[in-house]
Amino acid sequence: MTYKFESVLAWQKAHIFVLAVYRITKSFPTEERYGLTSQFRRAAVSIEANIAEGYKKIGKADKLRFMNISQGSIEECRDYILLSRDLHYVSDNEFSELHQMLEDASKMLYLYCNGIINNNGIKD
Repeated sequence: MTYKFESVLAWQKAHIFVLAVYRITKSFPTEERYGLTSQFRRAAVSIEANIAEGYKKIGKADKLRFMNISQGSIEECRDYILLSRDLHYVSDNEFSELHQMLEDASKMLYLYCNGIINNNGIKD
C-alpha cells in the first residue's frame, strides 16, 4: 500500500506523459495555442490530476469515479495524438513516443482500477 499519490505507478506514467505533451506541443503552430495545444495539455494534466485527487478518496465508488475520469482523458489524448499526426504537427517518432507513453499510463491505470475493484487494501 502507498501513502502518497506520487507512489502510484499509474500517476508516475501519466506524469511522464504530461511532460512529453508539454515538450512536444511547444512546437505546435501559434494559431493552435488556444485550440489543440491547450486542449491536449488540459486533457493530459487531467489524467494525472484525477489519479491524484481520487487517491485520497475513501469510498471505492468515489475512487473509481475519479479513475474513470482519468480513463476518459486518456481516450481524449489518444484522439489528440492521432489528430496531431494527421495535421503533421508531430513527427513519426514523436507520435510513437506519445502513443507508447499513453499506452503505458493506460495499462497502469487499468491495473490500479482492478486493484481498487478487488479491494486490495481499499475499503468502501
